[in-house]
Amino acid sequence: MSALLEPIHRFLHCPTPQAWLTAAVADPALLLIDHCNCELKAAQTAVRLMRRYDAVPEQALLANRPQAPVLTGKSEMVDKLFLLVREELHHFEQVLAIMQARGIHYGAVSASRYATGLLAKARKREPEALVDRLIIGAYIEARSCERFAALMPHVDEELARFYHSLLRSEARHYQDYLALAEQFSEAPIAPRVRVLGKAEAALITSPDPQLRFHSGVPA
Repeated sequence: MSALLEPIHRFLHCPTPQAWLTAAVADPALLLIDHCNCELKAAQTAVRLMRRYDAVPEQALLANRPQAPVLTGKSEMVDKLFLLVREELHHFEQVLAIMQARGIHYGAVSASRYATGLLAKARKREPEALVDRLIIGAYIEARSCERFAALMPHVDEELARFYHSLLRSEARHYQDYLALAEQFSEAPIAPRVRVLGKAEAALITSPDPQLRFHSGVPA
């Protein structure tokens, strides 16, 4: 596990704060509900990326979205994101089953500021907008992986095994997003990785009014 997590710890600009970990362990039901929502949103995000940039003919894409770039390497993008969608939906079903076994009702909870805060930093023009969204996807997946590992020593055996089972796929998802960002970028992505990484760390380490899977320090 250490070999799997080492590149993720290097990629992220900060570890999960202890204050978040303490609050999360104290409210496992809320964390499971939001985790369930996150898995579904991750699948939906990948579907939206495929539809916006890949899953319709280029002529229709350009006619309906003049700002969208003509992409090369589309097949690889579909392959990676389609696998991600399948895995995230499977994880959604797994979390839902754990919740049902524990008598936790799956209901709506408000979204955290995390994804919205990151997307606010994305550039607006193409292809830079796509590159930033892919880098943001990498940070979300990497943070998820890091938090699963951080939670494992503090939760019950069933949840610890489940979180451990998610680590490899989440680590691959972050790598796939980064690889796609490099593929579609016209310039080296390292500067944008640093900018968005600092923004991600600021959201994780600053006071946050609500507890969610990707929230910051509890206010």
